[in-house]
Amino acid sequence: MNTQISKTEYDEMVKKASPNSKILANCTKAFFVGGGICAFGQGLYALFAALGASAENVPAYVAISLIFLAVLLTGLGIFDNIVKFAGAGASVPITGFANAMAAPAIEFKKEGWIFGVGAKMFIIAGPVIVYGNLMAIIVGIIYFLTNRGM
Repeated sequence: MNTQISKTEYDEMVKKASPNSKILANCTKAFFVGGGICAFGQGLYALFAALGASAENVPAYVAISLIFLAVLLTGLGIFDNIVKFAGAGASVPITGFANAMAAPAIEFKKEGWIFGVGAKMFIIAGPVIVYGNLMAIIVGIIYFLTNRGM
């Protein structure tokens, strides 16, 4: 019995099985949710400034607040639903990075604090952190070597 199919038959099967992409709807959701997160961050900025925080400290307070809320929502299982709805819009860098750190740690909590939470939280974010630090060192060395006489 020959079970091979032709390329055109395979392409037809793929078209049937693949869902149609709703690009406009996905982009609209990402735009509004991502914009909402950014507007919320701007609101936090105004709040902290109104509460008397120094202009130097307000950005740090906003970043800490957004990270805290993203990790809290990840722990409660809410952030994943937001990402399913909004896609990239919910992955505004600081909230997406916080989610990427918290989700594996929560998932592997049953393996213990060291080999579960401690080790697994860097599965996704670890390469980003290592690459970022490595590039910072390389760029710093190049900058130092090219600007020694200045």
